[in-house]
Amino acid sequence: MAELPTLESLLEMGFDRNRAEKAVANTGNQGIEQAMDWLMEHENDPDIDEPYVPPVGNVLGGEADSQSSTDQSTLGDTPEEIAGEDSSYSEDSAGAKRPMTEEEKREQVKRLEELMRVKQAERRERERAEEVEREKLRRRQGQELQQIRQKLQDDEMKKLTEQRRREKMEDKLARQRVKEKIARDREERAQKFGGSGPPGTAASSQPAEPSPSSPTSQGPPPTKEYDESRIQVRLLDGSTINTVFKAQEPLAAVHVYVQMNGNTPEGQEFTLLSPYPRHVYTDLDMEKPLKELGLVPSAVLVVTKK
Repeated sequence: MAELPTLESLLEMGFDRNRAEKAVANTGNQGIEQAMDWLMEHENDPDIDEPYVPPVGNVLGGEADSQSSTDQSTLGDTPEEIAGEDSSYSEDSAGAKRPMTEEEKREQVKRLEELMRVKQAERRERERAEEVEREKLRRRQGQELQQIRQKLQDDEMKKLTEQRRREKMEDKLARQRVKEKIARDREERAQKFGGSGPPGTAASSQPAEPSPSSPTSQGPPPTKEYDESRIQVRLLDGSTINTVFKAQEPLAAVHVYVQMNGNTPEGQEFTLLSPYPRHVYTDLDMEKPLKELGLVPSAVLVVTKK
């Protein structure tokens, strides 16, 4: 009856028989404390409640075990070791074994229950400490993740800010180039005409002398080729601006001039049209020369919202 006392003690403490048998078998019947430790360590195993199947020829409390234990005892166990293993017996004053009384069994169960409570408290304290460490680790990882996210957001914001600054700078440079081009065109026209109006004005101040060698029978004089166009633009608020463009300049030059010198709000999209006959100019027309669009030598254009 090497295993029976430990098994009986576990059963008296309220453990399930199947679990108690597993604990005794898996600890090699080394004592009640080892069996209790095994039960508390494996109480959450998924197969803890599966039926215990003892090895062939080994039944808890059976004759084979009893014979085996007896053989082992005779091979070298001292009386004190045997008394420690078989807790259902006690020694009298003469050193002889006798069965434990009910009072002694209750005392033993009480002592084992107290030992079990102490071990359970130690286990709960250990689990609580492990839970505290896991919570610290989780918070530390959360803080590190938040710092990484914040850094990524800051980097993205810096990239967007730099991109917007670059776009504004490019737009400013483009506007500056357009202004410089318009200023150069004005300077060229001023140098060409010496600050006076177009050549047609000077020519009209002098009376034309008919050539005696040109009889009227030869037909009308040839049509004059104009290389400039005087454009008047009526803005959205009713005011007007006037300027002179080369006949071969595209309509887009007029559009840019109005955008730079007119009073249209920034970002306001607009288009140009001729009132008589009415014609709204499209994006394709913007690439065509003023001469091709019939805006030479002069024309009136109206700014309208898109």
